This record gives sequence, C-alpha cells and structure tokens, in this order.
Amino acid sequence: MITAIHHYTPTTNYLHMLNLNTLRRLFFILLTIVPAWVMAQQKVITPDAFIALIKQNHPVAKQAAIQVDKAGAELQSARGGFDPVLDVDASKKTFDGKNYYTYTNPELKIPTPLPIDVKAGLEDNAGLFTEPELTKGKSSYLGVELALAKGFLIDKRRAALKQAKIFLSQSEQERRTIINNILFEAYADYFAWAGAYQQLRVYNQFLENSNKRLRLVRIGFNNGDRSEMDTIEAYTQWQNFQLQQAEANLKWINASLQLSNYLWQENGRPLQIPAQWMPDTVQFALESNVGNADNAVTQSNAQNPVLKSYQYKIESLQVEKRLKFQSLLPYFSVKANLLSKEYYQPKGFGINYLENNYKWGVDFKIPLLLREGRGDYRKAQLKIKEASLELSNKQWQVENKIRSYAAENAALGQQLSTIQGVYNNYKALLKNEELKFSQGESTLFLLNSRENKVLEAVQKQIELRVKYQKSRYAVDWAAGLLQ
Repeated sequence: MITAIHHYTPTTNYLHMLNLNTLRRLFFILLTIVPAWVMAQQKVITPDAFIALIKQNHPVAKQAAIQVDKAGAELQSARGGFDPVLDVDASKKTFDGKNYYTYTNPELKIPTPLPIDVKAGLEDNAGLFTEPELTKGKSSYLGVELALAKGFLIDKRRAALKQAKIFLSQSEQERRTIINNILFEAYADYFAWAGAYQQLRVYNQFLENSNKRLRLVRIGFNNGDRSEMDTIEAYTQWQNFQLQQAEANLKWINASLQLSNYLWQENGRPLQIPAQWMPDTVQFALESNVGNADNAVTQSNAQNPVLKSYQYKIESLQVEKRLKFQSLLPYFSVKANLLSKEYYQPKGFGINYLENNYKWGVDFKIPLLLREGRGDYRKAQLKIKEASLELSNKQWQVENKIRSYAAENAALGQQLSTIQGVYNNYKALLKNEELKFSQGESTLFLLNSRENKVLEAVQKQIELRVKYQKSRYAVDWAAGLLQ
C-alpha cells in the first residue's frame, strides 16, 4: 500500500486512476449497501435477553445444577442409614441321622433419629444340640437397644445425615457461584461486543465522510481549484479510515464469535449469533453508577454464595467435632427384649409377665488413655479454626474487591463526563475548520488533523463506556449477586 502511494501521479496516470476510482466507488457502494440491508433486518438483543438465553441452555449452568442433584443423591444415601433392616439367620445341621440343630431366626431392626434402635424378631429353634442360651420351639421378642454415653447425642449415621443436608445447601451455593462467574463473563463480553459494534458504526461514518470529501477534492482538482497535494491528502485519509474500518470490522466479527460461546440451543447444540443481531446501543450509553459500596458489602455478607459456602463448611466441621467428642466418652449401651411364647402377643401382660419373660444386658468399654479420641477431637477443633480464618480472609478480600470496583465505576463515570466535553470541543473545532476550508482559509491537512482528533475522542469514549458498564456488573459479581 505504501508503494502504491509513492507512485501515485494524477497527471500521468489519470485514466488509470479513474478506473481504480470507479472500482473503489463500486466497492464502497457495496460496503455501504450491504450493511444497510443487514441493518434493515437487525434485531436488538438487550443484555437481559442475552442473559436469559444463557440461563436456559448453557451447559455450564446445567452442569452446576447436576452438582446439586448429586448432593441430593448423597442426602438420599445418608437417609439410608435409617432404613429398616430385615435380617434372617437360618441354619440346620443333621449328621448320622441326628438333628443337631435347626435355627430359623428372622429379625426386623428399625433405626430411629434418637439413640434407640427398635428390634422385633421370631425364633424357631430345635435339635438335640441347640445352644443352651437359645429357647427351643417357637418364640418372639420385641426390644430396644439404647446408647447412654457414646452415641447418645450423635453417632455416625446421624452425623452423616446432618452433613449430607449441609452439603446439599453448600452445593446450591457452589451452583450460584458458578452462575455468578459465568454471567459476569457474559456481561463483560456483551458490552465488548456492543463497543465493537459502536466502533464499526463510527468508522463506517468516518469512511463515508472521507469518501465524500475525496470526491469533492477531486472535482476541485479537475476544476483547477485544488492542488494535487490536496487529492493525495484526501486519498491518504480515506485509505487510513478504510484500514481502520477493516480492523474494526474484524474486531466486531471476533466479538460476535466470542459471544456465541455462551449461546446454546435446547437440544444441546451450539448457536451461532445471527448476522442480524445487534446490541442495545441505548442501554450501552446509559449511566450505570453503582453509588455507595456499603450496600453491596452488606448484601454480600448476607447473600454471597462464596461466603455462604465457607459458612456451610464450618457447619459441617462443627458436626464432625461433635462426633469426634463422642470418642472421649465410654461406650455404654443397654439392651432389653420382651419375650413371648409362640408367635403371638403376650398373654396376661402385667408385672408377673415382665418379671418372667425378658432378656436384657449391658455393653461397656472405654480406652484407658483416650489418646486416639483426644487427637481426633483436637484435629476437628483445628479444622474449624482454620476454616474460620479462611472465611474472615475471604470476607475481607470480597469487601475490598467490591469497593475497588465501585471506585473504578465512579472514576470511569467522571472520565466519561470529561471525554464528552473533549469530544464536544473537538467537534466544534472540526466544524469551524470545515467552514474555513470551504472558504479557502484552511488546508486539508489541518482539517484531517481535526477529524482525527474527533475520532480519537470517540474511540476513547467507547473504550471508557465498555469499561464503565463492565465495572457496574463487576460490583455485583464481587458481591455474588448475579443470578
């Protein structure tokens, strides 16, 4: 391109230039007509509409929901520790024509949320050599097993159930954290897409204005009113805008492809952004001042899923600590069964019946030094302390991050106000320069310089606008409020 400019000689290659100009005009007409046709078919996609599409079908959002379902399955599994259990013990031995023993003993055991297990069973024992503690013939029993020390307040199955419930709540917070992160990324890419669209529109407009000026300068040159240097100056400006417009178009395409990463159909297939889609330019230009960061900090302390996940982790460790404390207590359980002959309910139930139809026992054991129990309990205490310190550190980090983004939002708002004034001033200078140029009191070089300053101000304004909108959602993201 630089070589072509170096050999550009309007006086000697005028006809060749006309042919090139004709082709360029046709190209420019296509460049303006095609976008115009596309714009006629355009559909405005607001940020909220875009986010709604993500929530519906994005695979990461669905994966996050699966994590909650898995936690629900864990809870169901933990509840299995309280399922009734039917246990049948049946055996028979016959040898040398003798019936040594025949045992048929089905038992139903019902665990409860209390430290009590309820048992009911039937016995049918016969044979020459049955165990002496067994009752021959048919009998039944109903009894309980009660833990009075270790396991009285909490045991492994109750701890597993409590922790499973906590894990279910914690999984929901982790799901919200994943959604919070992906929505912030989506908002950031949406406004980058909107900024790329605005940049392309600006370059299209500047390219069109530059092309009109080039045509007028060439007409003036042909009429003897403009110098050859003016045509080169106008042509070079048009080329620069053409290059910048092509670069802006590439950025717009890449931004659209980046945004397509978030869009999926209901059947799980990716969705490419249609060419007719355009961002909401009105919302892109709206003021988005987050105001006082204290409100966001307060909401974060109450709702932030990252912080709540730490809190649930501490709750789970508290359950573990209570369970480990049981290791410091002796194991002491009492078993008592009410017996009955045959398979019927007790007849003549009363004091005499209770005194003559029962079976009971106790089970007691305790380690003498309790070193394992003391060590496990100490580890549980240290885990809670460690998690509490992590929570405090995370709360402080989150608060500072919220205030940082809020300060950035306020600073960007001030910069946008300043750049708007700069743009207005450069625009006024450009109009004045255009007027002077039309009256022959200025040069095309000065006019192009003014125009470039206006373009720089617009570019800076769009860049700040993208950062400004992103910082507004960054505050909500840091507070964990994007859902």
